[in-house]
Amino acid sequence: MDTADELEMVAEPQGKPGTSVQPAGFLLELSLDWIVLRASENIHQLLGESHVTLIEEPLGRFVHAQALHDLRNLFSRLSGTTGIGRAYAIRLTDDPDLVDVAFQLKGGRVLLEAVPSAGCFGECFGSVGGLIAGLSNATGQTLLDGGARRMRALTGYDRVTLTCGDHRAASSRGVFAAPATMPNDLPPIVSDAGAERVSLFPADVDETSAEQALMGSPGGSALQALRNQGVKACLRVPFSVDDVTGEFRCDSRTARNPSFELHAAAELFAQLFAMRLELDNLKNG
Repeated sequence: MDTADELEMVAEPQGKPGTSVQPAGFLLELSLDWIVLRASENIHQLLGESHVTLIEEPLGRFVHAQALHDLRNLFSRLSGTTGIGRAYAIRLTDDPDLVDVAFQLKGGRVLLEAVPSAGCFGECFGSVGGLIAGLSNATGQTLLDGGARRMRALTGYDRVTLTCGDHRAASSRGVFAAPATMPNDLPPIVSDAGAERVSLFPADVDETSAEQALMGSPGGSALQALRNQGVKACLRVPFSVDDVTGEFRCDSRTARNPSFELHAAAELFAQLFAMRLELDNLKNG
């Protein structure tokens, strides 16, 4: 690392987890009654209201009644699980632009995120079955290599690294500056490692679920690791089925617009791949 890189890493504020998000997305932290408890300071671009105005107000004051009804119905089916609910091409306000929404139930709070709609409309999910079917006769390291290649085909990222226990496989378009590492504080989706953080308001709260956000801001050490590898955008896709656990890391040399649908399709592929790995382990165990 040269002197300029060292100065950049020292100068960059680390920030506490759950205090900021990436500018490509919007975040609301809600009570179970859907009262706004926290908001990203760019939320006015989505709802047309200042982040200060939203606090302690019902979300229904700021979004269309039908959109709120549909989201709450989806949330009611998610309640009691640890999963992520997603809805695509939603119009929250009179703004003609559509958004994709993801929300989770964390620590007794509703964590709601939105990004501009990617407009895939099922294209990502439609390819998952065929990609998994192509691995039906693969075993051992060949199976791992095939999983990495197919995840790269699904996501379109420049490099995919698969780790599973002590095993590793990679598929890459061209050479990166350094091998992929898995920083513990890297969020599931990083759209632009060079983008400025957006703070959450209020900043200092004792209870928060925002550290679980899909598009939370990476810590300074994680950002530095990405820069050292020549990575501008990435996806983290962990998987776990019984005794089979691992993770796909998808890297891009250029910034990428975030897509909740693509991330969900990658999660589906990863879980089906984990089942295929488990079958392979049983056959060879």
